[in-house]
Amino acid sequence: MNSELTERQAFLVLNALPNIGPITLNRLLAELGADPRLVLAAGQRRLESVKGVGPVISASIAAWREHFDLAREEAWMAKSGADFITTRDAGYPRLLKEIHDPPIGLYRKGRYEFGAPCVAIVGSRRTTLYGQATAKRFGAELARLGFCIVSGLARGIDTAAHEGALSVGGKTAAILGTGIDLIYPPENLELYRRIEAEGAILSEFPFGRRADRQSFAMRNRIVAGVSDAVIVVESDVDGGAMITARFAGEQGRLIFAVPGRIDQNSSAGCHQLIRDGATLLTSVDDILSELNYLDGLRPAPIAEKPAEVAAGRPANLTADEARIYECFRGGAILAPDALAAETGLSAAQLSATLMMLELKRLIAKRADGAFEARG
Repeated sequence: MNSELTERQAFLVLNALPNIGPITLNRLLAELGADPRLVLAAGQRRLESVKGVGPVISASIAAWREHFDLAREEAWMAKSGADFITTRDAGYPRLLKEIHDPPIGLYRKGRYEFGAPCVAIVGSRRTTLYGQATAKRFGAELARLGFCIVSGLARGIDTAAHEGALSVGGKTAAILGTGIDLIYPPENLELYRRIEAEGAILSEFPFGRRADRQSFAMRNRIVAGVSDAVIVVESDVDGGAMITARFAGEQGRLIFAVPGRIDQNSSAGCHQLIRDGATLLTSVDDILSELNYLDGLRPAPIAEKPAEVAAGRPANLTADEARIYECFRGGAILAPDALAAETGLSAAQLSATLMMLELKRLIAKRADGAFEARG
């Protein structure tokens, strides 16, 4: 065994070796004892007995020091404040472990550990003002409800989604298609720093790895893999967001698409997704109804069914939630206007608080737009 290496260092080495995909790496770990040091110590004949491993891969593993400078990589990580998390660490996104080709490890900056459900918002780099505004609005509304917003830090929709989450003090995660030290596009340096401070930045690629067609596709599978649902805001039929949506479908995630103008290529991909069965998305209510239908995917800080207290009112309510919930005593059915008049809350406060009460499964929205308490 490569006893001079720690287990984490061995994971770092395997992750960085060329010509070895995540499926092969996971298969090697499964067949050679799970400890990455056993993989590095195995002879080439033993390595080649594993399905998918040929002479090129076995030679790369046997001579890993010729391909990867571990000391330099660790120095770069220390200097930049990055760490490397593996599938055995608490901070590794839970859902990502369930896809068929999860990375064996991820470089990470920021300390957010994905304790809440994630929703990815993706779309075109060449977007419209409508698309940017829509992505920012959904990012803000979902983050306010406790979801972590996931995207790829790219221009256009990705940037708007991250900014929306940060604008309300929410959590957001950026998945990179480069090494974690390369900020692309460069104008997103300040956004990169804000995400690092408030959320997390992840990459499966070693320091210095530049983007290419393959790396962006690999990034897209992670964007979908960490998320419970994927929202495509604007994309042409050949856009990268369509690749993310395809991965989401293969991984069993919910897929939403925002409709746009029929004469703009930037919405053609969304319309194709809707024709193919994605859920048409016009408001956060569309997402909440899907999640309530599945009876899950609610943010962790929100109790699934608050306990009853002596006063007959659910526990763990904010002051605004309690004020609105009291209005439904005696089986009242109330429209938003009536609730606003009775509580004195602004339209924005009322809308956000009603959503929280829906998520807590305390009230339900009727077909006529009014609300009533759940039995």
